[in-house]
Amino acid sequence: MSWPWPVWPAWRQARAQLAVALTATAAVAVAAVVAGRGDSTLRQWLSVLVVVAPGILGAFWGAPLVADELESGTFRLAWTQDVSRTRWLAPRLAVSGLAAAAVTGLASWFVTWWAGPLDRAGLDQFGSFDSRDIVPVGYAAFAFVLGVLAGALLRKVVPAVAATLLAFTAVRLAFRLLIRPWLLPPATRVLALDPGSTGYGSSGFLPLAPAPSLQPAAPDLPNAWVTSIAIVNGKGDALTASELNRTCPGIGSRAAGGAPGAAVNGHGPVPQSVTNATHDCVARIARTYHEVVTYQPASRYWPLQWYELLVFLAAALLLAGACAWRVRRAG
Repeated sequence: MSWPWPVWPAWRQARAQLAVALTATAAVAVAAVVAGRGDSTLRQWLSVLVVVAPGILGAFWGAPLVADELESGTFRLAWTQDVSRTRWLAPRLAVSGLAAAAVTGLASWFVTWWAGPLDRAGLDQFGSFDSRDIVPVGYAAFAFVLGVLAGALLRKVVPAVAATLLAFTAVRLAFRLLIRPWLLPPATRVLALDPGSTGYGSSGFLPLAPAPSLQPAAPDLPNAWVTSIAIVNGKGDALTASELNRTCPGIGSRAAGGAPGAAVNGHGPVPQSVTNATHDCVARIARTYHEVVTYQPASRYWPLQWYELLVFLAAALLLAGACAWRVRRAG
């Protein structure tokens, strides 16, 4: 009696891709070991590699899995044999999806080990959160199934590849900015505004940068993830531009070197007169406002790793169900 789930054809289809990916991973690992573990530039590039690998695998392994059958018309033969569409799809999702997760997990493990000394010296474990330890495995599983679903919906390989890359990038950014900071209730620290460490400017990049305002320095929280720094009064209301301008008239033009209506983006050397004016302004604002720092402590690194991994694995399972539903109705 034949095995009810055709795993061998799925493995035969995926093994060439897996061999290429493992060979490339091994080549990068050997090059990194030869270069040595003290190269900060190489550390950045290896981190980028782990970050982009799930999306690439999802686009080029996942998207063609069903789209190629639909685009070429071979589904008429493949899906009309003794094997049902679900039995045809499930082993391919499992084998290729596990292969994508394994390759990404191996790359993440190596980079985590190789960059360990530099990561520990930097005391910023959350700065490389997306490219270390176990979360890349969840990203890879999610990206792969997302690619399969994109192919099943769009029915053409090239549009499915592009859609997978765009959708995966959007999901990752949205999760990083909107969900991860709240997976666990953040801790807060209330501090008095310090004129000596508070500057004036705008944090961010145009055109998304907020209006220039006072910029308190983050407190010393080794290996913690500071998610926000706000200036609020006793009622919890944030410092507004109108209140800042009323309390410190002309601070924007003074910080810009005297140009009327000008403002500063970021931080940089300024004349002593400007420094004194900023200190005076902060001292006046500090009479009614204080600094509130929201952060995830260093002890929450591993809980957040596990929670995010489980979220992306659960999302991958939901997408796999959507893939099966779509394939059963494709024709």
